[in-house]
Order: sequence, then structure tokens, then C-alpha cells
Amino acid sequence: MSARTRRAAGALILMLLPVLAACGGSGQAADPAGSGATRTVTDVEGTSMQVPVHPERVVALSEPTLDGALALGAPLVGTITGRGQNTVPHYLEDRAGDLQILGGVANPNYEAIAKAKPDLILVDGTSINNNPDAIEILRKIAPTFYAGYAGGDWRATFGLVSQALNEVDAGKKVVADYDAAVAAAKKQFGATYAGKTFSIVRWQGGSASVILKELPAGMALDDLGLARPAAQDRRGRGHSEPVSLENLDQIDADYLFFGTLGGSSNGNPDAGGTSDESGAEKALAEAEKVPGFNSLTAVREKHVIPVDGSLWTSTGGPLLMQGLIADVVKALA
Repeated sequence: MSARTRRAAGALILMLLPVLAACGGSGQAADPAGSGATRTVTDVEGTSMQVPVHPERVVALSEPTLDGALALGAPLVGTITGRGQNTVPHYLEDRAGDLQILGGVANPNYEAIAKAKPDLILVDGTSINNNPDAIEILRKIAPTFYAGYAGGDWRATFGLVSQALNEVDAGKKVVADYDAAVAAAKKQFGATYAGKTFSIVRWQGGSASVILKELPAGMALDDLGLARPAAQDRRGRGHSEPVSLENLDQIDADYLFFGTLGGSSNGNPDAGGTSDESGAEKALAEAEKVPGFNSLTAVREKHVIPVDGSLWTSTGGPLLMQGLIADVVKALA
């Protein structure tokens, strides 16, 4: 970290000190909302910390940690917007209800977080990536648990979220339910799609990005035994990879799951558009005007499947994975 960066972080912490003091924030606070009992947990980076035995005011600052906390019924008091959105991720809106928004992905509102008086903050590499300043500030507010890395296995991240929330047994049940849904889907498909390939595309800003095998949607297709086209049969760098219009054939397959996050981006979530299936259908109409798109096999065979982009082309946890399996069954069964 540069001296300039350290000075900026220190200045921000000093600005927040009155808020932190008023909220009783402390990186080592002992279960202020509950019995006072704490336990030691160790996060993915090997950092050990004291957290409440039964957290009662949890803040989740990423899609995977929010998803996992909701799956476990954690007592959430705040979260961040989904990437490219100005609300919680669309696929979680029903479960999240009117949960308070405390900033955006990779852009937490520290003052709002402190005012929410959390007793546990959950982060991961999709929100706080290589940003020790953010971790330092958050740990002045409450114990901050780093649950997983960008592009990491959702099961591993969810397992650590379960540990932080003291819900390991419940977490195992959630994963078992997902595995049962996968087994039921595979039994339903049988060998119907043997030899067929499946592409996952996010259409954004007039061009395509592909979702590769390390992201949740790619993991779901792997779990179901559905093959990827050659250009997507690999792991990537933990996020979608852009495809130039000159290489549009790289998104082709026998079937194409097609999503969007509207016209928005992480830096401009208010640009308009939606991430749901209606948004995907509008994006598909735009894509069909691009030279070469209508020549793709999946398009010619009418095998393009509009999907919720917040589910298929972003990141999350077990609720996202369950949603993906349900979508595949709906589309292909």
C-alpha cells in the first residue's frame, strides 16, 4: 500500500470516528445486541476474530454473502446493490424484502454501515478485492469476515458464511438440498441432451460476454452434465470475458442462455434497463440487429433462452444455484 493510500485511508477513518463512537462500533465488540458471548472464527485469509455466538445484526456486502445469509435465515440489517443494479440482486428481491441498502458493489457506504450497528460484517473478493483500506475501515465498525475469493467455489464460500453465522449444520442441509435438485434434474433429462452444447452469454452495451466454468452458472451446467462449446469449455479469471463482434461465433452453441444486466454497470447502476427475463428479451432484440448474430446455430434453431441476468450472469450462493437448476429444468425438461 502506498503512503498516499495509507494517508487517505487514515483520513477517512478519522472522519468516521464520531459515527463509530456514537454507534458503539469496535472490531472486537462482544455481541452487543445479544448475550455478550463470543466465539473465535477464522476467515478465508486466515484472519481469526471474535464474533457473537449468535449474531443479531448482520451486514452482507456482496452477492454471495447476501445469498448465503438469506439461505440461512440470518438476521440481516443491511446489504449492497447487485452489480449493475440499484437494488438488491433481482433474484433475491422477494427474500430480501425492504432490506436497507448500504452502498454498491465495491463501493460500501461506511457511514451508513456504522449507523446500522452491525455485530458482524460479511465480505468476499467480489466486493472487497485487494482493498486492505476497506477491510481496515470495516473492522473499525464490527468484526469483518472475509468469506471467499472472486471466482472461488460457491460451496467453499457458503461453508465459511455458515461458520461465521454459527449455522454449519443448517448450511450442510442447504447444500444437500441443492445436490438433491441436481440429481432429480439429471434423472429427468436422462440422455436427452447428450452431445449438445450450452452457451451462457451476457449481452451488455451492444456486445457479448461469456460466462465460463468457474462462475456459478458454469458450475451449475457442469453439475448437470451439460457440455459447453469449445470456446467456453474452460475456467476464466473470475468474471465474464468480453467477446468482440468479429468473434461472435465464440458464443455459439446448440442452446444459448441469454441474459443482461440492463444498460447499467458497476460504475453506473442508474443507466436504466432491467436484469430480469423481460430485460433479456429486449437485449435479444438488440442483438438480432448485429451482423452475424442471426447466423448463429442457437439463433437459427430458435434455441436462445432469455434468462434473469442477475441469476445467470452474475454471482451468488446456494439460492442462486437452486434458481439456475430450476431455470434449466423449466427450459429443457
